Amino acid sequence: MFYFPDPLKLKTKRIVFEKVYIVTDAATLGQLKELSSTRREIEESIMDGSIITKAVAGERSGGLSSQLQQDIQKLEKYLLLLENLIHHSKSTSSFWQLQCASYLKIRWTSALCASSLFGCKSQKFFKLNTLLYELTMMRFLYGAMLREQANEVMSKDLVQSATLFRKAAGVYHSLATKVISEYDRLSPSDRPPEATSNVCSVMSLVCLADAQAVTIRKAEEKGNTTSLMAKLHYGIVQMLDEAMIYLHKANKDRKDISTVFQDFVSTCRVLHELKSYKHFANSLKADSDSQIGSALGLLQHAQNTIQKSKMPSKMAWRSVLKQELETLSGLIHKYEHENNFVWNKKIPPKHELPFPEGKKIVDLIPYQPQRSEQAINLKLQ
Repeated sequence: MFYFPDPLKLKTKRIVFEKVYIVTDAATLGQLKELSSTRREIEESIMDGSIITKAVAGERSGGLSSQLQQDIQKLEKYLLLLENLIHHSKSTSSFWQLQCASYLKIRWTSALCASSLFGCKSQKFFKLNTLLYELTMMRFLYGAMLREQANEVMSKDLVQSATLFRKAAGVYHSLATKVISEYDRLSPSDRPPEATSNVCSVMSLVCLADAQAVTIRKAEEKGNTTSLMAKLHYGIVQMLDEAMIYLHKANKDRKDISTVFQDFVSTCRVLHELKSYKHFANSLKADSDSQIGSALGLLQHAQNTIQKSKMPSKMAWRSVLKQELETLSGLIHKYEHENNFVWNKKIPPKHELPFPEGKKIVDLIPYQPQRSEQAINLKLQ
């Protein structure tokens, strides 16, 4: 999978919970202050404005050396506190919930919106009057951090990397199927793509595809057969086909989904389809009664498909595809030469060509939300 860190690029504005909620005891006030303080640390991290040195931050976080690990720890703590506040708020009237959320002024930018201009002062902040919006955006950020951590540890531990991708997939799946549905019909249409079930479904499938891609690298280390590699790569194609369906729905609803995000999903799909065809062609050629004609036909089909596809906007991704095309051309030339001098096999028409079957061997790790379970005593205004 190509590297795509954009989901991390969310921005938010400050929230001070104790200035909005009226409490009846000092313990509840302390919890609200802790909630605001923890959120402030997250705000500083994602806004690149933290005044705490890395050394002090590492000491406060129990010696965690990675800035990303420190941020994940802060976010997990905040989610515990936020889940608890939401739990206790649900026992109050809907009007009171709406009023408090309105006073909190929960505002987030989008990282996956076509109009997002990072580093620009005119970047839009979306506002929704519900604590579930805050929960959605913080969980979305949490999934993005887990995904980034999976990329960070990939060179050292493929198993841990795949596990983190699967956890991220579970976080996004929970948003798409549970949290967002609770306020979907109550929310205005003007909200960031991250707060929609379709985009969260796309991210869940992308993380699963990431996990399978890492698993393929592990399988390659073990020297698995080319036929299995073909199935695993095509399993990613099938995941991304499903993601493209959700992405199409998201774009139809909003019409402002980032073109880079769309390029990322479609380009990853093309890349893994090509890898699947190459492995499958190799297995056909290596067959006891060499099916080199079918192998050639499959490679030529892959070449035509990619040449007709829209190239991604990012030069790094485009460069990878062009390199893969060059490798493919070389492989076709090699197969043609061998077929002409050894096998003399006919190339079947497209409708008679064999195609790889997909195999999915990863699944998401369900996200189980936790809360601090401390009593919160709020006074109705």
